[in-house]
Amino acid sequence: MDVPFWVWAVTIAGVAGLLIFDFYSHVRTPHEPTLREAGIWSTFYIALALVFGAALWWAAGSERGLEYFAGFLTEKSLSVDNLFVFLLIMSTFAVPREYQQKVLLIGVAIAIVLRGIFIAMGAAIIENFSWIFYIFGFFLLYTGWKLASAGGEEDEEYHENAFIRYVRRIFPVTEGYVGDKLMVVRHGRRMITPMAIVMLAIGSTDLLFAFDSIPAIFGLTQEPYIVFTANAWALLGLRQLYFLLGGLLERLVYLSYGLAFILIWIGFKLIIHAMHKNELPFINGGEHITFIPEIPTWLSLLVIMGTIALAAIFSIRKTRNDQSQAAPAQHIRSDEATSHQ
Repeated sequence: MDVPFWVWAVTIAGVAGLLIFDFYSHVRTPHEPTLREAGIWSTFYIALALVFGAALWWAAGSERGLEYFAGFLTEKSLSVDNLFVFLLIMSTFAVPREYQQKVLLIGVAIAIVLRGIFIAMGAAIIENFSWIFYIFGFFLLYTGWKLASAGGEEDEEYHENAFIRYVRRIFPVTEGYVGDKLMVVRHGRRMITPMAIVMLAIGSTDLLFAFDSIPAIFGLTQEPYIVFTANAWALLGLRQLYFLLGGLLERLVYLSYGLAFILIWIGFKLIIHAMHKNELPFINGGEHITFIPEIPTWLSLLVIMGTIALAAIFSIRKTRNDQSQAAPAQHIRSDEATSHQ
């Protein structure tokens, strides 16, 4: 897939334009978005992503279109899992609700830039070293197994990474928030605020997630343009999705299991692809291994869609059953308390 420079330029300008539009239309005036507002704009960004995919399908063919939609669904589902950590960061730093939109938007912008760099590096490595697919594949198998063995449990505390600790050593940080400002001057000394720390925490934390998601999407397509656009569309609208899901995040109890299965599936797909491209002399004498057919993109798309749907259905069913079982117990405790009085 030969993508002209002007297409790349228009795409990057479009992504930047949407981030700027988001800032001036929603974030510039601090407020906590309503459920209706979050729902409308989440739908808007998902619709744009689908329209882009349809246009790509028409312009580049069905195979590229399938690769995009499979990649977008994978990245979007992984980004939803990332919201658990974003919520944890917001709670740890006690970010006021009216300022959380700005934190998320700037954090997403940082994440898109860092992922773009990561994608460019990954594409260059893949182009020159086909054996990297073995590493990506086994890494995804390990990540999927680790995610599944964790039982879907999320850490209850956020621990600052090395980058954030380094920033704190270099720049003095104010004790509290100063509105939504990132930097202030006090007593002739320039200081950053906790708002800046939170934005950097979200951006840098997302880069850690990219170590899982970027190899995963490279397992679905090796086209850098599709990898970048699928990631960009998955991250755009993440701010609205954060406020739309809200408490629903805790109800997606089986999401991690679904994501673990998707990562393992793509891991096997990558290893099979690596076998077909094999040039390592100590594996099959450096010859290609083709006795196992490659997994087609359409099958991966169906597996991804089915896994996400099943994870959501079983999560909703479990939370409803838990709530129905908890209601009688709570009623009994209430009656006992009344009788003691």
